[in-house]
Amino acid sequence: MRTRSATRLGALPAAVVALAAVLSACHSTPPPYQPIDRHKKPDPVQAANANMQMAIEYMRLNNLAQARVRIERALDEAPNNPNVQETAGLVYERLNEMSKAKHAFLAAARLGKQDPAIQNSYAGFLCRTGKAAAGEKLFVEVARNPLYQTPEVALVNAGVCVSSSGDVVDAERYFNRALTIRPNMPEALLELGNLDFERGDAAQALQLVQRYLAVNPASPEILWLGFRAERKVGDNTAAADYARRVQTEFPDSTQAQSIRSGAIR
Repeated sequence: MRTRSATRLGALPAAVVALAAVLSACHSTPPPYQPIDRHKKPDPVQAANANMQMAIEYMRLNNLAQARVRIERALDEAPNNPNVQETAGLVYERLNEMSKAKHAFLAAARLGKQDPAIQNSYAGFLCRTGKAAAGEKLFVEVARNPLYQTPEVALVNAGVCVSSSGDVVDAERYFNRALTIRPNMPEALLELGNLDFERGDAAQALQLVQRYLAVNPASPEILWLGFRAERKVGDNTAAADYARRVQTEFPDSTQAQSIRSGAIR
């Protein structure tokens, strides 16, 4: 997903939308083994859901081989489940098997045409695969859907989508619309700050950093933006404070590694 808070276009099924933003590349203990009651006939729907959740967990652990095994079992058990198809799309996309990913996302969108969360996820796939106009249109439809309880998420997604294709004017408009719904939304504040910094307005970017930190927990992305913006305006003392926080609070982040290596722009 790019170096900004790109979370958002890779959304998993509704229960794990927040997790999906960026599936961690950490390596940890595999999910616990769940014993099977061999005296009871397995329910395909329950089995598919269990395998789908295991696939999601294996993706989080960056164990893509096991994620594939689990999601393909789920596909065998419940091929008409839109959440299973959506998760399959994400697994195949992570594996760079884009033909299979496209097939799965199309199936998810068709099977879950009344589910705005599924449509939001499919819109993200469209944006990530060079179809920004179609992705933007679908995100806007999702944001307008009364069944979708977080329209600001779809609006930020639309902003990220059009920004990736160079349309910073519409991107800013979408981020501001998201903030009218949720004024302290961290993703929208961060994206606006990034836009300001990239067009040379470091002072405005700093205002958004300060607004973010006043109402939200720190993240490596917002501290990284603060560090670069303070350097740009010439306040090396404040920049050093942001750099210290990145390395102290998020020592394993890519931002901390960039500061240590001197790869700073």
